[in-house]
This record gives sequence, C-alpha cells and structure tokens, in this order.
Amino acid sequence: MSRSLPHAALLVGAVLLVTSCSSTPGPPPKHSGNGGDAIGTITSPSPDPYGSTLTTYVGPVDDALGKLTSAGGMDDLNTALAALQRAADSGATGLQDASVPPAVSDSNRQLAGALTTLSTNVDTVQGDMKSSKVCATSSALAEVGGMQGLKDVQSALQTISGSGYSFTFTVPQTPAAQHRALDNGTAVHQGQNDGSGELTVDNGNGDGDAVLTLAQNGQSAYSFYVQKGQTAKMNGIRDGHYDIYFAGGGDWDSGTKKFTQNCSYTKFDQGADFTTTDTTYSTLTLTLKATVGGNATTSDVPPGQYPQP
Repeated sequence: MSRSLPHAALLVGAVLLVTSCSSTPGPPPKHSGNGGDAIGTITSPSPDPYGSTLTTYVGPVDDALGKLTSAGGMDDLNTALAALQRAADSGATGLQDASVPPAVSDSNRQLAGALTTLSTNVDTVQGDMKSSKVCATSSALAEVGGMQGLKDVQSALQTISGSGYSFTFTVPQTPAAQHRALDNGTAVHQGQNDGSGELTVDNGNGDGDAVLTLAQNGQSAYSFYVQKGQTAKMNGIRDGHYDIYFAGGGDWDSGTKKFTQNCSYTKFDQGADFTTTDTTYSTLTLTLKATVGGNATTSDVPPGQYPQP
C-alpha cells in the first residue's frame, strides 16, 4: 500500500500539468497595416472618366437623331438635321481634344472621324432637299437611313464597348427608298369627261415620269400620268380655256399626289383653248422635253403655287 501512493500522486500531477498547459493564452494575432491592431484600408480605383466623355459628346448626337422622325414637314426636318449636324461637329471636336484611356485611344479617333463623316452626310441630305432631289420627308429620311456616318459611329462604339465602355446609340427607323409609279395614262384627276377635246402628251425624252394638269381658276380640271419614255392621251375634255402645268420626278405618292424625288414644277406660258363646233373639235399635242422647232415656252413654278392634281 505504501508504494502505490507516490505513483498515484505522479498521475495527478500529470493531469494538472496538462490542464495548466491547455489554459495558457497564446500570443496575440498579428495584423497588417500601420500601427495598432487596425486592418489596412483597401482603396478602390477611381472610375475612369471616359464613360462620361461619351455621354458628353455622343449623347447630344443620339438625342438629335431621335427627333428626326417626328418632323412634321420638310422645314421641320431641315431644322432637325441642322441640330444633328451641330451635335456631330461638336462631338467630333470634343473627342479629338479629350483625354482618353490608352486602351480606347484608336477607337476614340475612329469615333471622332465617324462623327465628322456623319456631319458631311447630313450636309449632303440638306443639299438634296434644297435642290429637290428629295422633296418629301419620306424620301429625305430614306436618305438619312443610308448615311455612312451612322454605320461608322455604330462600329466605333461597338469596338469601344469591347474595352468595357458601353453606350446606347439608337439609329432611328427610317423608311426605305421607294420607286412608286402609276400605269401610263392613268387619270389622277378625271374631271368632267363629257367633252370632245383631246390632249396628247409626249414624254419620250423626259428626265422622269410626269403628271400633266389642265387647270381652271387655279384648280385641277384634268390630270393624268405619263411615264418616262411614253406618250399618253386624255379624252373628253370640255370646252374652255385651261392653264397647263406638269410635275416631273420619281416615286409618285398617291396619297399626297406628289413625286418624292427629283421634283420639278412647270407651267406652259401660254394656256390652251378647247372649242367644239358641229364639225370640229380641239386636239392638242405637247412635248415635255424642249425640242428643236418647238413653239411653246415654259416657266418654273414654286411648289406652293402648283395646283394639286
């Protein structure tokens, strides 16, 4: 019995030693940073300003484009196009002078060049409107939709978006160019056709289709369609004096009764008298293209003074 006690005491001491070791606190954790136990501050990089550069210089172009299709007429459209041209010129200059990230330096130059092209395209459309190459909003907007500058701007922005700078640029939906025409000789305004007079119109050498109008008191009495290279005839014309007009061009809009492309409005300086007797009636032949030996002179007429067929 006396020999077992030291052994038991040794066992207890061992347990106490283990307990003592497990309760001893370890060294404090180490932290990164300057001084104390504070965790180091992580600074986020400042947002690159190129996104706001696009908003500043391309945003007004996008806004101006959105107003084109709401133009109520040719004058309104011309005003909207002028605003678009100013925005494109300003945007091109601003992008050329802007400080840009190296990753988009080439694309930025491409975008500035695209805006310059767009401005030139707009100038061309306005010139075509002034010269009556396009003479309705539908044909003018069709030309706008085909402008190379719009395609170039979209291409440049797509390249820039690959570098992480996206920008919404909306190209307006514009009508396609059309080439509408009536059959040769179609009556545009029949009028009273119980007379005996006859009118033949030769458009064999004309530059485009034509609509010939006989008018009284500024109003159409008879109007008919004559295709380019063709001859057409109107019968049943009542007796009386008529002023003679013809409109020339391409793409006939039956709704407005006007051509939308290459428009011209002309009046024969001398009118025509149609008379009928018991034995005779009047026949008249007109050639729309000036010919050698012709005896009829013509004058241009402002569109607003041309009687609607």
